[in-house]
Amino acid sequence: MGSALLFGAVESAAAAERTPEQLTQVIDGLDTAVFDAFNTCADPARLVEHAAYFDPAVEFYHDNGGVTWSRDEMIERTRANVCGNYRRERVPGTLKVFPIKDFGAIAQGTHRFCPMGSTACAGEADFVMVWRERDGQWQVTRVLSYAHRPAP
Repeated sequence: MGSALLFGAVESAAAAERTPEQLTQVIDGLDTAVFDAFNTCADPARLVEHAAYFDPAVEFYHDNGGVTWSRDEMIERTRANVCGNYRRERVPGTLKVFPIKDFGAIAQGTHRFCPMGSTACAGEADFVMVWRERDGQWQVTRVLSYAHRPAP
């Protein structure tokens, strides 16, 4: 079975039936997809794709930027400040995934933000994202991005 088929099969299984490894695979794939769209959000279609990964009432807590209380507000800040300027890289080996009974999962890790066209990254931070699965669809309901510091 190809990895795309395996991912689809794992993704469609009920959360209670997933092993921790399967849940980590699902969230890893979702994190990759949401930030592939983020990294190319200068294209308006990719920004729309990025936005679809977030619940309309998403809360985003950023230690330096403050709080946004909706997807529209968060996406507007992304459009104005990030798109075409920065890309996000998850630090390899830092993703940890924890199930939330009858809801979804918590993803925790470290990421870097790098100016477009540069191999050097400007900063690093820790993140927590709360993912909800509803009717086979996953969306982020809460985001914490904190402990911002210079990249090593």
